[in-house]
Amino acid sequence: MTTTAHNHAEQSKDAHVVGTDLSRPQADLSRPSSPTIADIRNDFPILKEQVHGKPLVYLDSTASSQKPQSVIDAMSIYYQTYNANVHRGVYHISEEATAAMERARVKTARFINARQSKQIIFTRNATESINLVAYSWGNANIHAGDLIITTEMEHHSNLVPWQLLAARTGARLEFVPVTDDGLLRLDIYEELLKQQPKLVAFTHMSNVLGTINPAQQMIAQAHAAGATVLVDGAQSVPHLPVDVQALDVDFLCFSGHKMLGPTGIGVLYGKRDLLEAMPPFMGGGDMIRTVKLRESTWNDLPWKFEAGTPAVAEAIGLGAAVDYLNALGMEQVQRHEQELTAYAMEQLRTVPELMIYGPEAEKRGGVVSFTLGDIHPHDLASILDQEVGVSVRAGHHCAQPLMERYNLAATARASFYVYTMKEEIDTLVQGLHKARQIFSF
Repeated sequence: MTTTAHNHAEQSKDAHVVGTDLSRPQADLSRPSSPTIADIRNDFPILKEQVHGKPLVYLDSTASSQKPQSVIDAMSIYYQTYNANVHRGVYHISEEATAAMERARVKTARFINARQSKQIIFTRNATESINLVAYSWGNANIHAGDLIITTEMEHHSNLVPWQLLAARTGARLEFVPVTDDGLLRLDIYEELLKQQPKLVAFTHMSNVLGTINPAQQMIAQAHAAGATVLVDGAQSVPHLPVDVQALDVDFLCFSGHKMLGPTGIGVLYGKRDLLEAMPPFMGGGDMIRTVKLRESTWNDLPWKFEAGTPAVAEAIGLGAAVDYLNALGMEQVQRHEQELTAYAMEQLRTVPELMIYGPEAEKRGGVVSFTLGDIHPHDLASILDQEVGVSVRAGHHCAQPLMERYNLAATARASFYVYTMKEEIDTLVQGLHKARQIFSF
């Protein structure tokens, strides 16, 4: 990587307000250049920990990433020095908390190149963001007989909400199949689009196969067919440059905890005209303009969709995570992961009886799912943890239809991020050889 993420300077507290037009280029944070991987790893206190007497090798960033000290500090400083509820207080620390939360919204909007920060809705996670669209936009726009297109590779969070919407409305679901090598059947997608769907929802990057789908092409094709498009960006936004204006996506959903930020904070981006037309998702405080006993009117964007006390500390932590990733540069983040993925697949293929699922390295992000002979993935993950200190995920990865597509009950999954070293992949491979010895292959 060619930039650093040390000692991030906060942007001016009064420089931006919600609704500010973000179309003009913004200056980068000043920062030194060319950190080593050791410099980056030094920012993550958990990586100094040991498990079972061995250095922690964390290869489960697709599930949840680790947090740099700058994110931890940003949240601690909030709790220690200006902990207060936002938007309603006229006293100093409440105004400071409000300003910090809204700065995080502006940072997030810039990170994905949203036109305005009011297009950024804070939720609990990507799952809640998708459900918000399914209930608010979906209930208002999807009717009996309407077609919803999604794919066989979706996380349950981008499948179950549409099943529920179809059950409520009488809509029907169709699915884009996945090839043996983990790519979408775009020829079948084109045929399905001829049926004039109302909604297309798909993942930008598979959490199981690592497949990076051609989102810009798929969105343009869906729009040409008259469909609204939601993209699950939970895996793409943390790992590669995502520009919502270039994509022309209608809705984009992602989570803070997968991009160096805290749990409990997610994002829904939407085109402003769609968000303005949508009814509220939940009722309560802060999403209202006026309340009478029998009727209410709604607040402006983004607060119309943010009922109740928001996750203030988590939003501030997300803003600090965005600062960190911006300082590294998302092109560099993606390049680092591409190198790691290519190296990992090359090394994993030296392990006898190991099967990798999904496309070649150049078509995927930093995710490798695999099986090893007849060893159950849960047993394999346990051995890797106990014997060499490697943390990998094992299971169906909240993608049971995709597992069924490959006639699998589960896989083991290694995933990488900004702090992952090639030496850790070597440790994974050593652990896999040890597992084969334990099971006497």
